[in-house]
Amino acid sequence: MLVIRFQRVGRKNDPAFRLVVTEHQNAARGKYLELLGSYHPKTKQTVLKSERIHYWLLKGAQVSDTAHNLLIKHKIIEAQPRPIKMKIKATATAAA
Repeated sequence: MLVIRFQRVGRKNDPAFRLVVTEHQNAARGKYLELLGSYHPKTKQTVLKSERIHYWLLKGAQVSDTAHNLLIKHKIIEAQPRPIKMKIKATATAAA
């Protein structure tokens, strides 16, 4: 199954993300079929190829929740935002 999702690139404490089309079984940093854009959360800079995104959606590619919400924000697709559950880091409990 094809999926449109983010692939993290960049340095430590300076994240940047690529929006890519890949098989859902591929590793998060693995190979991808096509690069559809990029997103830099610190500078809020976003570059998206809307024609290619529409092409892959017509081919049946699914969109991850975070990528789905970004595409709605930039008016590439029209849908309801999906709720995102943030991962809670496990806090180390100090043994007394």
